[in-house]
Amino acid sequence: MKYSIADMRRNYTRDGLVESQAPEDPYTLFGLWFSQAVEVESTEPNAMMLATVDGEGQPHLRTLLLKGFDDRGFVFYTNYQSAKGRQLLAHPVAAMTFWWPDLERQVRIEGRVEQVTDQESDQYYQSRPLGSRLGAWTSPQSQVISGREELEQRLAEVERRYADAEPPRPPHWGGFRLVPQMIEFWQGRPSRLHDRLRYCREEDAWRRERLAP
Repeated sequence: MKYSIADMRRNYTRDGLVESQAPEDPYTLFGLWFSQAVEVESTEPNAMMLATVDGEGQPHLRTLLLKGFDDRGFVFYTNYQSAKGRQLLAHPVAAMTFWWPDLERQVRIEGRVEQVTDQESDQYYQSRPLGSRLGAWTSPQSQVISGREELEQRLAEVERRYADAEPPRPPHWGGFRLVPQMIEFWQGRPSRLHDRLRYCREEDAWRRERLAP
């Protein structure tokens, strides 16, 4: 079956992004855009695409949720033994993209990756609902399993193990921080003449430049 999507075209008309509106610090602009996305986007404004690379140079892409950001970088959590966890530990670079269609905006971020501290991982883990905490013990993420029944049996075992105690954070589960070297802000414009402002890290300062759409 063949699908034609050539006529699926949207004209972007909401807003623009000019240098006079853009702060020198990209974190300030990201914070503003993110707060506006929280107000406007209907579901998961913190959803992002995360790209990693394996030992053969093969890129891998998936959707997950941002769990925090500040001037140190952008934080997310995962099983360190999952495919993305192993890739990030072996090759600590990554890229992430946020797409906010209601605002006609995109943010691309690239940089090195580091593990967050145990204290940060513990604090976030304890803030999660009980089911999510038990799930971190249950799932051998990215590994092949025999079926749904295996997962349910593993969950039942974990629930029995921690029936009378709070589950601690699994040693194989925690956070990563993407420390950006590049952040690009994309704002849709009519006729595909979009605004693109890129911030590049140079020692202790950010260089801002405009890219052609």
